[in-house]
Amino acid sequence: QVLLVESGGGLVQAGGSLRLSCTTSRGIFSLYNMAWYRQAPGKPRELVASIQRDGDQSYAASVKGRFTISRDRAKNTMYLQMNSLKPEDTAVYYCTAFMWGMHASWGQGTQVTVAS
Repeated sequence: QVLLVESGGGLVQAGGSLRLSCTTSRGIFSLYNMAWYRQAPGKPRELVASIQRDGDQSYAASVKGRFTISRDRAKNTMYLQMNSLKPEDTAVYYCTAFMWGMHASWGQGTQVTVAS
């Protein structure tokens, strides 16, 4: 099983920044595409950003230009840099490893709360 551990969530004022981290095992980035999802109370889980094995990135329209996904192979860690945060970004954020539309694993989630 692919182990994924998120960290970096917290409470921030609107307009502020946070950086989420997702640490995994060595070699996972070569085997799987990676992504960040989020789930707000009463809403379905939604894709925030993804990074393919070849480095190609994609973003949800709601976060494009504000969030940046990246990974550090040496540290076996994926990041989500979140700038200009809005109250509607409040959610539990999850990292996942996936291939061919199937998710190999999910992290435990980290809470992000943006105060207005």
